[in-house]
Amino acid sequence: MGSDNKTTGAARKARMEEVRRAERSRQRRNRILAVAASVVVVAGLVVGGVFVATSRDGGKKDDWGKKETASAAGTRTQGAGHFVTGADGVRTWTGKLTRNHVAGTVHYPMHPPVGGDHNPVWVDCDGAVYTKAVKDEKAVHSMEHGAVWVTYTDKAAKKDVAALAAKVRRTPYSMMSPYADQPAPIELSAWGHQLSVKSADDPKVAAFFETYVQGKQTPEPGAPCSSGAM
Repeated sequence: MGSDNKTTGAARKARMEEVRRAERSRQRRNRILAVAASVVVVAGLVVGGVFVATSRDGGKKDDWGKKETASAAGTRTQGAGHFVTGADGVRTWTGKLTRNHVAGTVHYPMHPPVGGDHNPVWVDCDGAVYTKAVKDEKAVHSMEHGAVWVTYTDKAAKKDVAALAAKVRRTPYSMMSPYADQPAPIELSAWGHQLSVKSADDPKVAAFFETYVQGKQTPEPGAPCSSGAM
């Protein structure tokens, strides 16, 4: 059993390192493309001016290159649904989780949210620990990229907050922030899934990370988790 765990852990570590290498490569390509685009723009200005217009279809590409509809600023209500709790204590959302990019506020039917329409900019989730609340809409975008989001209230024990923060800091594709309006002192959320725990020592915490960090539920596996909102 010990050997199997070590093998699984090594394989997972290798996979995460591969994802991070791919992200670094993507960022280098983006910088090159940005320089090339600047040259083209300058050349166009020299020749005779440039006319810049927004596409009439309202579409917008995020940094991952996926075209989604960007709504006007305002509020948007996410669709209905409910949680179903499994034998492992993980709650799975049964409703449809849409993935549109929106500029305004989204009213999610669960807190913290586990998916749905979200802001075009994600929260930096490369092992980031925040001491202040982050926007739901940006955190949902991070979970779309495969991140696990750890949230806690002021009722969580300080030792548990510290232990979870240490775990997040050493885990790519995870983030942590305080969250006042949630049913338990500590919640772990991933796209479409959520778990309530009372202590950082609960073995379900490690199992949740193992299953849902870049897990099968991820709508955009391998998408970047850094270079988002800080």
